[in-house]
Amino acid sequence: MLAVIDYGGGNLGSLIAALDRRGATYEVTDDAARVAAADGAIFPGDGAFGATMRALRARGLDEAIRAVVERERPYLGICVGMQVLFESSTEFDAGPGLGILSGIVSRFESAPRVPHMGWNGLEPVAEHAFTAGIGDEAYAYFLHSYRAPVGPATVAAATYGERFSAIVAQRNVLGTQFHPEKSQATGARLLDNFLRLATTKEQNS
Repeated sequence: MLAVIDYGGGNLGSLIAALDRRGATYEVTDDAARVAAADGAIFPGDGAFGATMRALRARGLDEAIRAVVERERPYLGICVGMQVLFESSTEFDAGPGLGILSGIVSRFESAPRVPHMGWNGLEPVAEHAFTAGIGDEAYAYFLHSYRAPVGPATVAAATYGERFSAIVAQRNVLGTQFHPEKSQATGARLLDNFLRLATTKEQNS
């Protein structure tokens, strides 16, 4: 069973609609034990880094996410759900993240306008099964004020005044800064790829 993590925030509606269109079998849950035992998990975060981490810790979902990762099951963090995979953020009162990926999330400093809102091209950096088929001229829809650095886990970057990680993938740990369910063909392909990974256990290093 695929777990869609409900931590008391985030926009679940559009993601659930996208999963339903694909005939996916999933469970929306805030039960840490259910998440930890899932065949895969999606965390559609929304809002502030610190508040998100506090909500996860209050429900034991931070350890449940780590359990999914340690069991090498596919895990997808969306928007802030991707950002909290990193060590920390410079956002006010953020505190530590999950620390699964190395790097610090920071606010745009050289962007034309903050938040970054609108369509932006993706720049392929590395190959991974999660991004198979999205092409070299793919676009996604962004809405964020903080960005994760480009690093070893980056498989696609984007540039908005500053270059940042748009998609990360480190074995079974996956993340998108944008909401794939709102990113038309690019997002649809990513969700299809994730669902395939969750059912076949296929992974890339």
